[in-house]
Amino acid sequence: MDVDGGRRAVLRAAVAGGVGTGLAAAGLAPPAAAAPGGAASGGRGPRIAILLYDGLTALDAVGPYEVLCRVPDASVVTVAKRAGTVRTDTGVLGLVADRALHQVRHADVLLVPGGGDRGVIAAMEDAETVNWVRRLHQRTTWTTSVCTGALILGAAGLLHRVPATTYWASRSYLESTFGAIYTPGRFVESGKIITAAGVSAGIDMALQLAAKLTDDRVAQALQLAVEYDPDPPFDTGSPEKAGPQLQQLALELLEAAAR
Repeated sequence: MDVDGGRRAVLRAAVAGGVGTGLAAAGLAPPAAAAPGGAASGGRGPRIAILLYDGLTALDAVGPYEVLCRVPDASVVTVAKRAGTVRTDTGVLGLVADRALHQVRHADVLLVPGGGDRGVIAAMEDAETVNWVRRLHQRTTWTTSVCTGALILGAAGLLHRVPATTYWASRSYLESTFGAIYTPGRFVESGKIITAAGVSAGIDMALQLAAKLTDDRVAQALQLAVEYDPDPPFDTGSPEKAGPQLQQLALELLEAAAR
């Protein structure tokens, strides 16, 4: 007998049965299936567009995706200037965009991830990308960013005099260049704009967004579904805790890994 195969079959059956029972009991539908090409089919729930571009940071997009793709009846589409593969900031990992910008004209939720300096600057200076963000924002229910994705929102003119957060090393730039009001926090909500701090904070923001799209109970279940229970071995996850020497080393490590 294939023991591993048997275990997988049992696990699949248990999870499938448990998920179906839980959703039915809550009166919820599962996330919408994705049709070929990335268009959601059959979804009555929120339509979520995640912007991709060369040089983005993978976790900025993938962390929130792991939460939002499981929101009941939601549909998620990844969007870039051109459909196809984009390279993340290390140059190693590729992510696939389902749609080109011109193919996505509206969404209920827009998520703009951050990235390395070159990737973010290129996105900020790209008129097609910035104009698309600005146009989509006009009809969204929620416009969100992770890390330096806030700078792209700023370039689109969405953060002037708006409380917002971003990556710790970009705080002053966000204020001086785009007139945002830097506000500390893992995520900051101002009207229909939610900005998250650096990288991993996107998961916190996505859970808050999931609660707004559904309710607290579903968001709590999603937190358990992805087993998001941070307990890091070190207490250096903010610049205030880390101090100047580790801040400098962190920036050097990021730069060394960039491609």
